Amino acid sequence: MEYEGIVYRPPSEAGSFIIQVTIGCAHNKCTFCNMYKGKKFRIRNMEEIYRELEEAKEVYGHVDRIFLADGDALVLPMKNLRDILLKIKLLFPECNRVSSYAAPGDVLAKSQDEMTELKDLGLKMIYMGAESGSDEILRKIKKGADSRQIIEAGKKIKNSGIKLSATFISGIGGKKYWKKNAVESAKVINSMQPDYVGLLTLMVEDGTELCRDMRSGKFELLNPREVMLETRELIKDIDISNCVFRSNHASNYVPLGGTLSQDKQKLIDKIDRVLKGEQGYKPEEFRML
Repeated sequence: MEYEGIVYRPPSEAGSFIIQVTIGCAHNKCTFCNMYKGKKFRIRNMEEIYRELEEAKEVYGHVDRIFLADGDALVLPMKNLRDILLKIKLLFPECNRVSSYAAPGDVLAKSQDEMTELKDLGLKMIYMGAESGSDEILRKIKKGADSRQIIEAGKKIKNSGIKLSATFISGIGGKKYWKKNAVESAKVINSMQPDYVGLLTLMVEDGTELCRDMRSGKFELLNPREVMLETRELIKDIDISNCVFRSNHASNYVPLGGTLSQDKQKLIDKIDRVLKGEQGYKPEEFRML
């Protein structure tokens, strides 16, 4: 099994078998992201995918979970996705979850019936990077989708029976838009009602457009205290039930986790202790993507 370039996956897919069904990201224009800049996007040949699945069967035998990489597997035509999932069913009948990243536009390009079919074929979880709920911020970071499209895509995933894990980024609006990022992101979360919300903290990577904006003074990065103030505002405004909230990624200054809305006050209380200086922040040198 050989991977092309660096392969990224959600933290919760650490134990999954990962197979690249695409190389890179079809959009690849987000100003903050450097993950796929070194890859030219392409859809992999189906024979290559089949061969790697068969090799995985020989090597591992039993596979419980499979993650379809790279950045947006749902960009594949429906026929390709159908055939890949059927092959997985044939080789790994014990597999209880196939998952992938998906951009909002890729979800919207599929019909509701197609999304339901993907769920029936074994696609049980989609990780969708929303990043922010603010249309102004989404335009600035060149996300390629607005808040209405993100909500529509999220609802389509949920209506299909596929679990939705939506990711947002604290600090993505900088000092100027920190409150807008929090308030508008909460509105999008409330509208989508995702099963999981992951909150990362912005890390500015060399070579990105956002890095150039920061160095020129066009973008001001939040400090750890300001990140926590933004996070508090976000959690305060979320109104949702039975949603697992996680802000314990390697990029986060303070690990947070709970179920919303039942654990909302616990999360706010922990943030308040941090803001009062009763708990410290993760040192900058230990943060990573």
